[in-house]
Amino acid sequence: MKLSRHMKVRQLFPFTVPFFLALPLFTNAQPQPGRASRTPNRDQYTLLIHKATTAIDIDGQLEEMDWRQAEVADDFWRVLPIDTGYAESPTEVRATYDDRNLYFAVTCFERDARPHITESLRRDFTFGANDNFLLFIDTYNDQTNGFSFGVSAAGAQWDGTQADGGVVALQWDCKWESAVKHYENYWNIEMAIPFRNLQFKAGMEEWGVNFSRMDVKNNEKSSWAPVPRQFATATLAFAGALKWDMPPPKPKTDLSLIPYVAARTSKDYEKEVSQAPSLDAGIDAKLSLTPSINLDLTVNPDFSQVDVDQQVTNLDRFELFFPERRRFFLENQDLFAGFGKDGLRPFFSRRIGLTNPVQAGLRLSGKLDEKWRIGLLNMQTGTEEGFPAANFTVASLQRRVFARSNVGAFIVNKQLTAGTKDIPDGSNAFNRVFGLDYNLASANNRWIGKFFLHHALSPGVKNENTALSGNLVYQTEQWKAEGSYDLVGANYLAETGFVRRRGLHHTILGLGYKFYPRSEKIANHGPSLRSEYFFDPDFRRTDEEWRAAYGLVFLNRSEMELSATRSYIRLLDPFDPTNAGGDSLAAGTDYTWNRVEYKYLSDARKLFNYNFKIGYGGFFNGDLFNFEGTLNYRFQPYGSIAINFAYNNLAFPDSSQDVDFFLIGPKLDLTFTTNLFLTAFVQYNEQADNLNTNIRLQWRYQPVSDLFIVYSDNYFPSPWNVRNRALVAKVSYWFN
Repeated sequence: MKLSRHMKVRQLFPFTVPFFLALPLFTNAQPQPGRASRTPNRDQYTLLIHKATTAIDIDGQLEEMDWRQAEVADDFWRVLPIDTGYAESPTEVRATYDDRNLYFAVTCFERDARPHITESLRRDFTFGANDNFLLFIDTYNDQTNGFSFGVSAAGAQWDGTQADGGVVALQWDCKWESAVKHYENYWNIEMAIPFRNLQFKAGMEEWGVNFSRMDVKNNEKSSWAPVPRQFATATLAFAGALKWDMPPPKPKTDLSLIPYVAARTSKDYEKEVSQAPSLDAGIDAKLSLTPSINLDLTVNPDFSQVDVDQQVTNLDRFELFFPERRRFFLENQDLFAGFGKDGLRPFFSRRIGLTNPVQAGLRLSGKLDEKWRIGLLNMQTGTEEGFPAANFTVASLQRRVFARSNVGAFIVNKQLTAGTKDIPDGSNAFNRVFGLDYNLASANNRWIGKFFLHHALSPGVKNENTALSGNLVYQTEQWKAEGSYDLVGANYLAETGFVRRRGLHHTILGLGYKFYPRSEKIANHGPSLRSEYFFDPDFRRTDEEWRAAYGLVFLNRSEMELSATRSYIRLLDPFDPTNAGGDSLAAGTDYTWNRVEYKYLSDARKLFNYNFKIGYGGFFNGDLFNFEGTLNYRFQPYGSIAINFAYNNLAFPDSSQDVDFFLIGPKLDLTFTTNLFLTAFVQYNEQADNLNTNIRLQWRYQPVSDLFIVYSDNYFPSPWNVRNRALVAKVSYWFN
């Protein structure tokens, strides 16, 4: 059956009231009881799926009769660089299923015979740097949570979970099959996704679904159900419908065991301590309690294979944020780490296990029904050189309200489990944070907001231990406006969170506009203005920043931006602007300065591509010139070599305090096959007086089963002395 198509009608709503005062609750249409909320795309873009009558062979040839008889989703819409009309690179998608798997067959037609753009063969490839096809499945029809699967033209797989309306978390892996086969004018993909890997409610006859193709070499992104270009194609608010001829089969209880064995040796040359070769073991377990609730267990986990952090030159007064990279903490992370906002998180999993080894943990997460989600995390650490053992618990409950919004409640508890005599002076025996979050997402995705109230409890603290925040963003194709307000008490202590500053009032206002000219070179351009203020608890100004910028996005996918910033800071504590042992500026002194900055991002389709940022202006009582960026060369499909670099020159009235900081980090990323990878990372940080090497070999010898060999060391650059060295070999296997 040929699907009907409807042209899109665009509307630009006038922006006539202060949006940060208007809470647009009524843009969330309440779904009818017992029926999933509907969107125009769900009604207009429907793909019927019938049960297969024969076995499906995953070989990329699409020769089975079920594929010939299946309904076709075609006539994809362009999304980028413009979102009008059909895609010039046609795509067709078919679907079927049996008692075990959900199958998709995809045909990607080519405009010409030019080679594909392939950054690497690594799993979870970069979407915009590889020719690929992705699908997004909303198994609960809540337009908020789901799953994403995809395959690149070179055969690399992509899989992840979706939350917050469509944000894809690629840290989730599961066992599934795919195959790619190339022909003269097109290429095929076949995918087999086990039902046991999907969370869904039994008996539902319709899921949300959308398909997205990235034709990098022709600079075209397209989707089956149309998505406005200001939004990601993963946004589930715009998904179409996958209608089943009968409800999909309920998966049986699924148990996976992932044991590992690791051998390691290391030596700390600074402390003259060597670790003899040792053997360690642990296990992870995954149990599907229901089709929509999973229980994960870990005993003596090992995170030695995790990527190293990219070093930076630190000129900030406050703690820097480095993202969590350990897989156990990242699955369903929105149920745990999604509370609060950037810089004001009540829970940050990286606080667990960095000073003390994790002994064991569990995570229960998933959906109770189409409206309720639940999360429970508990981790126990051991004692390590003055750091007492502790137990960490996070419990959350989330309920969907209106069309796509939700309300969540949580509690985070850190409890020292060592004896009282083992607790260091100044440490709290416990620290607890609890609160409520309201996440707003309108049916048309134009209004996005977050509002929360959190409260912290620690021994002896009775007041000024609350944090509250409100943030609202309104976005159309042309306009983007935002406003936010934060209040953080001076005693709001979240020991297991990430809170950059306390004791403040904080406001942000921003406004931007984009022009979409009829041009052969420019996709869009436009200005933006943003103001940010910090006040102390008595509403005395401590920080102020005004930023005006103008950005251009070209049709070849390169970008540039020119900005000017005016900053004011009144120091509440002494501060060394170099963060390297220079003279500190006195508390109570204030400084005002101006700064200009230029950013450029080159066309990523080119084998050699780069980005850089250059800026000059004041910095407290001196001047700062900085130049940083990345150079990248791709030798496809086998990998790339990149160089991250940064140069900061700080000049002060007393020239003896002047400093130059260099940072350089060459990285070699080799993907010999879709299962064998080598990464070598060298980083020299002059500010930290350290040179670091990390080399990691990964062999995925079976689906989601790996052998890792990791070598790392650190040096003092001058004189050339070794600080420490370590070698780890780790092998894991997924029993399913």
